[in-house]
Amino acid sequence: MARKNDNGPDGLVIVDKPAGFTSHDVVAKMRGIARTRRVGHAGTLDPMATGVLVLGLGKATRLLGHLALTEKEYVATIRLGQTTVTDDAEGEPTGSAPATGITREAIDAGIAKQTGDIQQVPSKVSAIKIDGKRSYKRVREGEDFELAARPVTISSFLVHDVREETSADGTPVLDVLVSIVCSSGTYIRAIARDLGAELGVGGHLTELRRTRVGPYGVGSARTLEQLQQSLELMPIGEAAAKAFPRWDVGERQAKLLSNGVQLDTPELPPGPIAVFAPENRLIALVTPHQGKAKSLAVFT
Repeated sequence: MARKNDNGPDGLVIVDKPAGFTSHDVVAKMRGIARTRRVGHAGTLDPMATGVLVLGLGKATRLLGHLALTEKEYVATIRLGQTTVTDDAEGEPTGSAPATGITREAIDAGIAKQTGDIQQVPSKVSAIKIDGKRSYKRVREGEDFELAARPVTISSFLVHDVREETSADGTPVLDVLVSIVCSSGTYIRAIARDLGAELGVGGHLTELRRTRVGPYGVGSARTLEQLQQSLELMPIGEAAAKAFPRWDVGERQAKLLSNGVQLDTPELPPGPIAVFAPENRLIALVTPHQGKAKSLAVFT
């Protein structure tokens, strides 16, 4: 049993986030379950969204900033024929147009334009800061402003079903069930908005479920209720080995790395590398830089 101090457990927890909870709500809940203040998350999920939210406890919080940059996978429903102020179902409708004339071929063509390396304008109701103020706060205060487009990668964008529905105001709409694999920083709400705009009828997101963050899939996720009954932690070494390339070193090299010495590296891929000492001990995350191992995080 973890103690009520910062000497609590170390490891990752893969949570199946329920709808209606913010990511911070889940962190607060986990602090109570694990009896530690040292809890963080790797990338937020909107309250409406469900699915994979990666939490780090104790020393594993040092992994989170690097895990947040990994590829993500979603299942979503995009409603064509209606726009909202938030680009999702939580916002007030701002316009509608019958979508019954939209063909599957037109949908596929619109999706093709949002697949690959693209420039995406984030949703205005987001946590992006403009001159130190959150974008969503500017929206709430009625400000008129524009966000700059950002490069993102949509590596897979597939349609699984198209259903005819009727919105609350009586407009004929199309609900498009899709799956998306994308880079960090991609806004699925913005994809829904832009697909609707491309098709001339508007669009917004009605359902969103994240099914994967990097190597961590929804199959290994647990609900908060399940974690309340039994806290299942992925050891920090196992978590790092799943997410990053591995470099095994000897005891002498491990000691030098732990003391901040930048060792010469073998041929390593770019990006974070998990360094392991004998007996499968995680020592550090490093990144190769001019032939040296630059420390990103040390775990000893």
